[in-house]
Amino acid sequence: MKLYAISDLHVEHEINRNALEALSPYPDDWLIVAGDVCTAEHYFRWTLDILTQRFAKVIWVPGNHELWTEKQESNGFRGEAKYQHWVGLCRNYGVLTPEDPYVVWPHATSQVRHIIAPLFLLYDYTFRPPQITADQAIPWAAESGVMCVDEYRLKPEPYSSKIEWCHARLAATELRLKEVSSQGKLILINHFPLRYDLVRLKRIPRFSIWCGTQWTEHWHTQFPVDVVVTGHLHMRATDYRDGVRFEEVSLGYPKHWTQERGVAWYLREILPGPATHPENAGPQWHR
Repeated sequence: MKLYAISDLHVEHEINRNALEALSPYPDDWLIVAGDVCTAEHYFRWTLDILTQRFAKVIWVPGNHELWTEKQESNGFRGEAKYQHWVGLCRNYGVLTPEDPYVVWPHATSQVRHIIAPLFLLYDYTFRPPQITADQAIPWAAESGVMCVDEYRLKPEPYSSKIEWCHARLAATELRLKEVSSQGKLILINHFPLRYDLVRLKRIPRFSIWCGTQWTEHWHTQFPVDVVVTGHLHMRATDYRDGVRFEEVSLGYPKHWTQERGVAWYLREILPGPATHPENAGPQWHR
């Protein structure tokens, strides 16, 4: 029995859909889907139908793409209401979400009790150099020709801003993590990276402000964390910080992965995971 992870399936792209449909069954294993499945609801339902047939259990956290408001949408879902709508769809398929109780991994690994914690944390523009103020963050990014589509399509209602929504999620999540901290080792799952130093975007470095929050910089040591699973960057890598394994598990747009390998090649094994932790090694890139 294994716990796998992948993110950024972006199934609006036909190549990605065809590859996902060709994925063989993993009837004894669980799958983490760390956000950015798609924006359109019919593709989301299609993906859940595929994955719940392939895996024994599916765990989902939202990315920014799931939260976009599409121009053609007539249901009026925006912000928190849009997120809760996705949660409702997941529950119809028996898929676990950040709104459900954290679950214990049913297969003991080296006598360690693992608690799987899907999170929804957003970002607050603090992944930026210290000399850049909060008010300067978006203009600073725009100076380099970078602007995230979220600024037009990700609505924060009923919150006044994405920052307020992010901080509300962070405060509530910290309380939940404190409640379970004595019960086992945590597998934290979030779409956005939890550490600024893991956002390595050489071509568009200022896009970092849409990639997370410094609030979570030390969560891997503040709580008893074994593995952190994230996506968003479309740059697959394994890193270690303070003995904790960080897995970026994106598939990405068709240009970001090799179709001949199929989706199975890009499933990252989270548990049991590697036997050793090369603490002093650099990032292990997964091409």
